[in-house]
Amino acid sequence: MTLLAEVYRGNAVESVHHGHLYIEDGKGREVFSIGDSDFRTFIRSAAKPFQALPFILNGGVERFGFTENEIALSCASHAGEEIHVETAASMLSKLGLKESDLQCGTHFPFDEKRSSEMIRQDEKPTQLHNNCSGKHSAMLGQALLSGSDLHGYLDFDHPIQKEILKIIALFTDTPVESIVTAVDGCSAPNYLLSMKAMARSFARLVAPPDSFSDQVKQACRIITGAMTAHPQLVAGTDRLDTVLMNAVSAGTLISKIGAEGVWLCGIAPNERWPDGLGISLKIEDGDDRRARPVIAIELLRSLGVIDRSLFCDLSPMPVKSRVGKSVGDVRCAVDFKF
Repeated sequence: MTLLAEVYRGNAVESVHHGHLYIEDGKGREVFSIGDSDFRTFIRSAAKPFQALPFILNGGVERFGFTENEIALSCASHAGEEIHVETAASMLSKLGLKESDLQCGTHFPFDEKRSSEMIRQDEKPTQLHNNCSGKHSAMLGQALLSGSDLHGYLDFDHPIQKEILKIIALFTDTPVESIVTAVDGCSAPNYLLSMKAMARSFARLVAPPDSFSDQVKQACRIITGAMTAHPQLVAGTDRLDTVLMNAVSAGTLISKIGAEGVWLCGIAPNERWPDGLGISLKIEDGDDRRARPVIAIELLRSLGVIDRSLFCDLSPMPVKSRVGKSVGDVRCAVDFKF
């Protein structure tokens, strides 16, 4: 196991987080690797841009009049704030469907303020509050486009899921038959992939290779354009994806977390990285709150993507007592050199 982050209390290490990190450029060349680049894990919600691509490739945006906001929500793990719920409801309305057509299940909003308000008002969450409601709405839209069964849209052998699996295979450069699938938290299929494959998928998303068709390249531009123009819809207030994408000019990077300590990032081609970059991170213990943001921020600083003066309250991340006093911090344990 490879050490990625350390949790200090005072001057002593109290806990540690291990994991894997891999970076490659748009030409498929390794830029940095720590841990096992062939380690396989489920991509979880970081797959959402690819799960939305068939809807876009098949003309769903034009057919149903989806806005850029709604495209962004189709790629989101949203916080269940009012803007997210309203956008998901708008998507379903344009499809001529209703909340009960979704099969993602219910949970209280990730946004603590909104969740607390609902609890105080004895308001029950609906499937629109589910962080995956945008993704599921786009899947239902694809079912309408193809004339396939709406009820079974999450089945592994449903035409929608077969199309998505082909997209995953294309972007990860992994044969369809070698991709292990399982059920995600929202009941949709998910994919077991190597660190290399996941990094490659985001490198190709921000800088599609010449081998991709013009149609796929355009769909990539639509997805990345929507995500970078509307970071608030991709995640929400104070959440990592939104914070990172808001810190840079639109189009600089796309950030997408996944459950169990997964983070994927695509850096668009720039002066320092002319072929763009794809980044994959996996925290082995599944930590989502401590190690992941600390490592992601320090990495982006080292890559020259964000300024070192940014996010000093997140990386290192303070460890605080119950009265709010800083008693330690969470630090990146990797010495990034590029």
